[in-house]
Amino acid sequence: MDELGAVVVTGASAGVGRAAAIAFAKKGYKVALIARGKAGLDAAVEEIESSGGVAFGVVCDVSNTDQLQQSADYIEEKLGPIQIWVNNAMVSVFSPFKEMDLKDFHHVTEVNYLGFVNGTMIALKKMLARNKGVIVQVGSALAYRGIPLQSAYCGSKHAIQGFSESLRCELLHEGANVYVTMVQMPALNTPQFDWVKSKLSHSAQPVPPIYQPEIAAKAIVWAGEHPNRHELQVGATTVATILGNKIMPGILDRYLAKTGFKSQQTHHNVESIQPNNLWHPLDNDKDYGTHGRFDNRSHSKSLQLWASLHRKSLVFAIASAMAIGVSQFGLSKVD
Repeated sequence: MDELGAVVVTGASAGVGRAAAIAFAKKGYKVALIARGKAGLDAAVEEIESSGGVAFGVVCDVSNTDQLQQSADYIEEKLGPIQIWVNNAMVSVFSPFKEMDLKDFHHVTEVNYLGFVNGTMIALKKMLARNKGVIVQVGSALAYRGIPLQSAYCGSKHAIQGFSESLRCELLHEGANVYVTMVQMPALNTPQFDWVKSKLSHSAQPVPPIYQPEIAAKAIVWAGEHPNRHELQVGATTVATILGNKIMPGILDRYLAKTGFKSQQTHHNVESIQPNNLWHPLDNDKDYGTHGRFDNRSHSKSLQLWASLHRKSLVFAIASAMAIGVSQFGLSKVD
């Protein structure tokens, strides 16, 4: 068996990125964690190393192309060729669009979309030179279906979806052994909701049902190891949202107009302006960890994801059961 190579995960100091970095390390990959917050990075690296994994953190803003290029070069010096690159870093603003500061909107786009473009370009050049590698884009059901109060985030995820499809076609045209795959996520229990910038009257929350970040991490690792699957959808709600938007987008517009404001807020009033990580990391001095504050409301398993990862076996089992049923029916008729 070939030795497992290096994996890069951006936005890895907390939440999904941190869970993914830990999951890759548990499988034996050498992991480089990129994020802006030093305390979160140091804690994530220590968590991996204490379990016997190999990891190190790089403080870097993915929207800074030169900084990200230098980080990637440094990672390959330390860990060797990058085998899998996971674009995950993100920021957001919860606000009606009409109330947003355009500078904030632009910055969300710079981090979420152009940060993915930067990471993809840097990883792609290194991988094409070796004709080997996988780029995993961490997406969302909101890459297909925009919801109120998250116009900047939804716009960036839609952009990543279109960009990735375009690049995937180009790589197929060239016959390159480099792959781009996207993992579309459901609502997740991450620290995002403790540090996101918000103009809402109540504290922000993910739209239930909520899943634990380890489910997302499992999907990301699987996608990195099975890149021929161009997209992996995680959670029944993600599948339903994407399918529903194809079939009845107008009805979803009206449904979300009615429910989308309340479902993204808790019952707790926001007493004053809370610090946020939009422009500067909050985890430079504090480790926020992998999970958010919704553990008691979050699912640790997804039957849909299990079925998606084992769909070939399921199809074979169903076909076999049908064949046996048909044959038994035929024998009963003969009798």
